[in-house]
Amino acid sequence: MKDLVAKINAEIETFKTESESLTEKGIKAAGARARKSSLELEKLFKEFRKVSIAESK
Repeated sequence: MKDLVAKINAEIETFKTESESLTEKGIKAAGARARKSSLELEKLFKEFRKVSIAESK
């Protein structure tokens, strides 16, 4: 569980960095990287939900 939370936090930082590059600096390639990061976050959040439910039972 701790490893999963660490992965989520790292991916959130990546998303923040890339989205800031897109919005503040106008780097269009950063937009693609931010979208990719958001998809990865979606997967990690789903996994977190599964693990969390399993541990609460």
